[in-house]
Amino acid sequence: MDHRAETRTFLQSRRAKITPEQAGLFAGGERRVAGLRRGEVAMLAGVSVEYYTRMERGHLGGVSEGVLDAIARALRLDDAERAHLFDLARAANTTAARRRKPVQPTVRPSVQRILDALTRVPAFVRNNRFDIVATNSLGRALYSEMFAGSVGSVNILRFIFLDSRATRFYVDWERNARNSVGALRVEVGKNLHDRELSNVVGELATQSDAFRTMWAEHDVHVYLPGAKRVRHPDVGELELAHEIMALPGDEGLVMCTYSAEAGSASEDGLKLLESWSATTGSAGHR
Repeated sequence: MDHRAETRTFLQSRRAKITPEQAGLFAGGERRVAGLRRGEVAMLAGVSVEYYTRMERGHLGGVSEGVLDAIARALRLDDAERAHLFDLARAANTTAARRRKPVQPTVRPSVQRILDALTRVPAFVRNNRFDIVATNSLGRALYSEMFAGSVGSVNILRFIFLDSRATRFYVDWERNARNSVGALRVEVGKNLHDRELSNVVGELATQSDAFRTMWAEHDVHVYLPGAKRVRHPDVGELELAHEIMALPGDEGLVMCTYSAEAGSASEDGLKLLESWSATTGSAGHR
């Protein structure tokens, strides 16, 4: 993926989101651009218009952290957006010899044992392309719609955007879809030279109008602990606490877990799923 094009469109999209009034500037007269002008961003950041224009054209090589911080403040970037800008800058200074190693396609046996030990908590491990590379039985039961509809590797993004069942499964499909696109954008920023990751973006952009529209907005998202509401075809609606944990030593792999509040209807639903997965012998190994 072209890091200059990615940088250009990201900075332009953030600049377009800020009005002069939000930036504490006087709008004055007719404006031909949405949001701030390049010169206004440059002034707020304390750099020359020429220098900022060069940055917005995708030339981040050699740009100092201080300047990146100033640009982030001028554009009012949140923590996720600021981190993405720094990732793009790192990519601009990365040679082929220093590129990241490919993400491991499987988990270590010890990680699978941890998954299998979580008998009352749905859990799975995914990579930076959102392929599920390992799961436990309850995780497979929770996401039975996704596993049933997959051909080949199970991919969360393909389920969300290419499987009609996803709009029923996710109670708030659009929020989940936008968050997943934003999270994918973060991964792309960290791995601009990852051809397989670029292929995922290309496939989804070609086959899904919704993905293509959301991707063009250049929003970024970092998953934090929170609630996820799903509508399971067998046990109904569940409200679950979502946690995500990076696996040290397995770069690009993260473990996702879901739990229900004690005594809640969602806990009862998970217990039914647990019983069902045990009865049907649903295996967690892939």
